[in-house]
Amino acid sequence: MTEWNFAMCWEAIADAQPERLALAQGERHRTWGQWDERSARLAAAFGELGLRRDGKVASYLYNSIEYLEVMLAAFKLRAVPINVNYRYVEDELRYLLDDADVSAVVFHREFAPKLTSIRASLPDVTTYLAVDDGSAPAPPELGAEDYASVLADASPERDFGERSADDLYILYTGGTTGMPKGVMWRNEDVFFGALGGAGGGGKPISRPEEIAERCRESRTRCVPACPFMHGTAHWMAFSALFTGGTVVIPA
Repeated sequence: MTEWNFAMCWEAIADAQPERLALAQGERHRTWGQWDERSARLAAAFGELGLRRDGKVASYLYNSIEYLEVMLAAFKLRAVPINVNYRYVEDELRYLLDDADVSAVVFHREFAPKLTSIRASLPDVTTYLAVDDGSAPAPPELGAEDYASVLADASPERDFGERSADDLYILYTGGTTGMPKGVMWRNEDVFFGALGGAGGGGKPISRPEEIAERCRESRTRCVPACPFMHGTAHWMAFSALFTGGTVVIPA
């Protein structure tokens, strides 16, 4: 591993400590090995559904294990996860999905009515995956597939080709200057610019290989208090994960 690439770094950590806890939400837990495998399955499913490099995947989700599964899956495929403010009304939601050139949306079923109401105005969105949150099933006209079923049917193999430090991370920000805007970062720039090069504090590292070496001693845990639809929560989670630690998501 020679690239400061999110997916490659997290895969290296998963290989070094597959049984250590990566994600926890109430009674639901994912070890590093499980998180990696489930995200690999999702990435394979995205590929089968036509998602390609730099394709955009919208996470229209509350804070959840699935949110971080979607992010890793996108990075594995060299696609780009897009954060969605779940408080948006229909016009704001339509604007963001169109502006970001989104082609796939992963959403909690609670949000299905809003997506259904704007579906006809978003012809480039071709894939909808519904995460079961106890709400009513998505209306048939949305054409959504069940998230869990899609994962179960997909391959767990890491067959995604080369990744790069230049792969994109896009964060949508807004509220004070009009409509949201997508801020584009290279993976490497986020690691050093937003995370300080250490990925969670401590001594900065100089080679990607050191991430897996360092994680063998890490016990970092974090509880992101703000929604994953904001960059602050991403960076809190990333800081813990880049040390091989655990993200605890309030149930």
